[in-house]
Amino acid sequence: MKTILLPKITESFHTEIPLPSSKSESNRALIISALAGGKDNLSNLAEARDTQTMMRLLASDDAVADVIDAGTTMRFLTAYFAITGQHKTMTGTPRMCERPIGILVDALRSLGADIQYVNQEGYPPLNLKDFHFSGNNHLQIRGDVSSQYISAILMIAPLLPQGLVLEITGELGSKPYIEMTLKQMEAFGVNIQRDWDNMTLIVPSQKYQPIPYAIESDWSGASYWFSAVALSEHDNAQLELLGLKENSLQGDSVITQIMSHLGVKSEYTDRGFKLTKIPANTSLEWDFTNCPDLAQTVCVVASAKKVPLTLTGIESLKVKETDRIFALQTELAKMGTKLEEVEKNHKYLLSPSDTLTQPTSIHTYDDHRMAMAFAPLACLMDIVIEEPDVVVKSYPSFWKHFERIGGLGN
Repeated sequence: MKTILLPKITESFHTEIPLPSSKSESNRALIISALAGGKDNLSNLAEARDTQTMMRLLASDDAVADVIDAGTTMRFLTAYFAITGQHKTMTGTPRMCERPIGILVDALRSLGADIQYVNQEGYPPLNLKDFHFSGNNHLQIRGDVSSQYISAILMIAPLLPQGLVLEITGELGSKPYIEMTLKQMEAFGVNIQRDWDNMTLIVPSQKYQPIPYAIESDWSGASYWFSAVALSEHDNAQLELLGLKENSLQGDSVITQIMSHLGVKSEYTDRGFKLTKIPANTSLEWDFTNCPDLAQTVCVVASAKKVPLTLTGIESLKVKETDRIFALQTELAKMGTKLEEVEKNHKYLLSPSDTLTQPTSIHTYDDHRMAMAFAPLACLMDIVIEEPDVVVKSYPSFWKHFERIGGLGN
C-alpha cells in the first residue's frame, strides 16, 4: 500500500492556487460538442482522469468502452452512444459495475435504444446496439437518485425527432448540476423551456451549434483550499484561488457561504477568489442536497474545529465512488468524532470530540475526495494519507499545489 506523510504545516501561507478546470463542465461540454459535430472548439478542459477518459472514449472506435471508475463518463457516454446508434459494451472497474444505472437504461429504452445487461439487471456492463426512435417524446424520471441520469437524457434530447418533454418526479437532488447542463446546452445554441413549478423541462428537436467554449475552474477542487485556510493556526493565512467566476454555473460555488460559517471569508477578484480567516460559528446546519460533493470537506473542517454539524441531503453519498457516509463515519472516528444518523435517510449529526485525536492514517477507499478532504488536517498535525494517487480522478496536480502552502514538508 502506498502512503504519503503530510508533516504539520508550521508556517503561515500567502500564495495563489492555479485551480484545475471543472470536471463537471468539461464532461458536459465534451458530449454536447460531440453531438454538435465540433472539433477543437473547447478550451481549458479538465486534466482530471474522468475527463481524459471521456476524451479517449469519444475518439475511440473500440467495441468496448471502459470508463474505469468514472460514473459521470459511464452515464453520459451510455446516452451518447445510444442516441448515435453505436455498438458498444460499456464497462468499468468492479466498483463501477456495482453502481446502479437502471433508471437511465429504462429511459433510453423507452426512447428507442437497444440496451442489454451483460450480467446483473440494472448494473453495468451494458451492451448497446441500435437506436430506432420509439415515437415516445414524453419521459418521467426520478429526481432523487442521480442528477446525472437527467443530464444525460437532456443532452441527447435535441437530437430526438420530436424533441422531449421530461417530467421529474419526487424530490430533486443536485438541481444546480441540472441547471449547469441546461445552460451549457443553451450556450451551444439550443432552446429549452423550464417549468420548475411542474418539474417539467421541454426540449424541442433542434441542432447544436459547434461554438468555441472555455471551461471554468473547479469549485469542488476549490473547497479543499477553503479547508486549509479554515484550519490554519495562523490568522494571517491567505490564498487566492485562480480561474473562478463570480457568477458560476457550478453548484459547489456555495462553498463560499458554507465556509463563511466555518471561518473563511471569500472575496471576488478579477482573477478568482481571495480567502482569509475570520471567526467560525459555534454550530452549523446545512442541506447538501444540491452540493453533495462538499459534504466530506465540510465534515472534516467541522470536526477539526469542533463545530457540531447537522447534515441533510447526503443520501446519494452511499452510491458514489464508495459509500462515502460509511467512509466518513470510519475515518472521522479516528479523530474522536461521531457521525450518526438521527432520522432515517434524512438527517445526520456530526459530534466532534472535546479533544481532537490524531489519526495514525486516513484510508481513502479508492475515493479522490476522501484523500483531498482529509489532507488539510496537516495544518494541525502530521497526517498520513493512504493511496494518495486517487486524486488523479479529478485533481492530478493536487499534491503539487499542496506544496504551495508548505505541505509535504516544503
